[in-house]
Amino acid sequence: MSTDTVATGRTVGSTGSSRPGGPVPVLGHPARGREAKDLLARVVMWLAFALALVPLVWILWTVVSKGFHLLLEPQWWTNSQKGITSRHEGGGAVHAIQGTLIQGLVTAAISVPLGVMTAIYLVEYGRGRFAKAVSFMVDILTGVPSIVAGLFVYAVWVTTFGFQRVGFAVCLSLVLLMIPVVVRSTEEMLKLVPNELREASYALGVPKWRTIARVVLPTAFSGIITGILLGLARVMGETAPLLILGPYTKSIATDLFGGYMATLPTMINQDRTESLQPAVDRVWAAALTLILLVLLLNLAGRVVARFGSVKK
Repeated sequence: MSTDTVATGRTVGSTGSSRPGGPVPVLGHPARGREAKDLLARVVMWLAFALALVPLVWILWTVVSKGFHLLLEPQWWTNSQKGITSRHEGGGAVHAIQGTLIQGLVTAAISVPLGVMTAIYLVEYGRGRFAKAVSFMVDILTGVPSIVAGLFVYAVWVTTFGFQRVGFAVCLSLVLLMIPVVVRSTEEMLKLVPNELREASYALGVPKWRTIARVVLPTAFSGIITGILLGLARVMGETAPLLILGPYTKSIATDLFGGYMATLPTMINQDRTESLQPAVDRVWAAALTLILLVLLLNLAGRVVARFGSVKK
């Protein structure tokens, strides 16, 4: 027998360790249980990740395989679709690319100042009911579907004021979608700025507005730019407001108030109604072009976040 019972009631094991009232417990069991749970969680996580990648990879492969060959042709980046019917091959997407970029830049020019100023107010000045109301309205705008934004601008721009459907009306609807993204991203970046920097500036007698302009905003600049680029990437891929407010043209048009203006989403919608192979090929190529533009904006946002993150 490997144990000896002593008069004090202690049970001594063969290793020399002792424990009052019973045998020595096996200490490895709880650790092995935690390792098993950790392994199970890792397996479930990787399986969910792989499952989420399946539709993404499938969509990307389909678009790339069917639209890549047109992107290799120089005329795709230099010509428009003027004079090209659904029965003819050729033509390019320069008119749609220009329209998408112009509307995106105008949307950003309106949304960025409004969004950044709103975020500064909520973080630095906002107190009381009015600030809560502003934050609540931003939350509402965050959940507004794009088609609702397009219909709202249509009701005001076309029905109420009697203006024509033009590219600038599209920009107004996209502004409603971009502002909440800019506000929330800027708000989070401003909150990351340490309060010690503000207090040090105040201790030197610097006014609050100058502290915000010279200390807070430069510190959070990279994060703010990242949020702006991500918001711009989102609105450039919207389709519903363009279908409601932006008539399509196959010619190059750069006047936001001149009526017809082409964009990549409307080019895709225009050619998808045709069953002829040349039109179908242009649909896939335009979709791939739009994906590449959005991808470039997202990569730019990641690069800015990587090399210019807020220092705590």
